[in-house]
Amino acid sequence: MLSDSQKIGVGLTAVGVLFMLMGVFMLFDAGLLAIGNILFLAGIPLTIGVQRTLTFFAQKNKIRGTICFLGGIFLVFCKWAVIGIAIELFGILNLFGDFFPLIFSFLRQLPIIGSLLNHPGLTNTFDRFTGPALPV
Repeated sequence: MLSDSQKIGVGLTAVGVLFMLMGVFMLFDAGLLAIGNILFLAGIPLTIGVQRTLTFFAQKNKIRGTICFLGGIFLVFCKWAVIGIAIELFGILNLFGDFFPLIFSFLRQLPIIGSLLNHPGLTNTFDRFTGPALPV
């Protein structure tokens, strides 16, 4: 069960992602992207805790992703939205790339999306990224 601060953190993170998507759809509107980044950055520590957030972002193998992610946010704040989002996306892939196999495996078990992802043509593609099954 989530505590109240964790619920607020999940909400802030989700609204931050929504604002970032709206900023991209509005042809890289720097204001929406900046608000999305602020909300996303505020939601992560509320969701998993400040200490775990700092530990996650300061890991030796994730430092390149952290620098790119924060550098991209800085460029978005400086109104260089397209370059900032490109660098930020590279940082996000480096930081959260380890979670993609877990996300794909979870999505495969959902009723509607799972039947689409388990289609023979897509299964081979996703197996390259996730492996054939979870090691559980």
